[in-house]
Amino acid sequence: MSKHTVTRRISVPDIRAMKGRDKIVCLTAYTAPVAALLDPHVDLLLVGDSVGMVVHGLPTPTGVTLDMMILHGQAVMRGSSHALVVVDLPFGTFEGSPEQAFASSVRVMQETGCQAVKIEAGVALAGTIAFLVQRGVPVMGHVGLRPQAVHIDGGFKAKGRSDDERARVIAEARAVDEAGCFAIVLEGVAESLAAEISGIVSVPTIGIGASPHCDGQILVTDDMLGTFERVPKFVRRYADLRTTIDDAAARYAADVRAATFPGEAEVYRFKPAG
Repeated sequence: MSKHTVTRRISVPDIRAMKGRDKIVCLTAYTAPVAALLDPHVDLLLVGDSVGMVVHGLPTPTGVTLDMMILHGQAVMRGSSHALVVVDLPFGTFEGSPEQAFASSVRVMQETGCQAVKIEAGVALAGTIAFLVQRGVPVMGHVGLRPQAVHIDGGFKAKGRSDDERARVIAEARAVDEAGCFAIVLEGVAESLAAEISGIVSVPTIGIGASPHCDGQILVTDDMLGTFERVPKFVRRYADLRTTIDDAAARYAADVRAATFPGEAEVYRFKPAG
């Protein structure tokens, strides 16, 4: 009788326990095939609202809907079995009230099977995070550069370069930590500030454009793989898929136009009976 290995997903307590011990490896995922490729290598997969820009071609993430996040969350859960899966709550689905945030979180967790949600939150939403945590919803916080606030900031701008900004980001981090988040994404903040916050808060910090002093790192997978022409300053490219895909499409088009594809190896032949 064959034995089947049962894979246990990394849990929220597992991630929390990694603070100060092991670096936490995180990447974004939006589809089942990509999730399956990333899953053996990472501790956490984030179904980020960056899907709006990366997959759907939106100019900012503010146009992403809860239904979109659920659809992509379901795909990532189907493609993975090892990593903790966290799904973003998109703009407009949690800011209205703690009750709205809870209803959105319940939908996401019930319909996808994910283990946690992520909220871009400052001090004002700390009470909402506490409301969720007290009702059994694990929450990952997100402070510093908050893409959902792009219209207020006038663009995607790094934070913490002035004394006032440093104080504000520290206050945000303290608030979401005290509210009960199990981890906090620090995005686009000065290196010294990221290091300071990582030493202040009780939970792991996950850096993106922050600092190697964070407890873990996350990148948008498509940026890391070189799918887009523009590369943010904080991204290290580990592949150049843009060039690879462009070359493959060009060679395919040339073969079709030259009638060399499909060839003998790619066609079916009639086999008479007997």
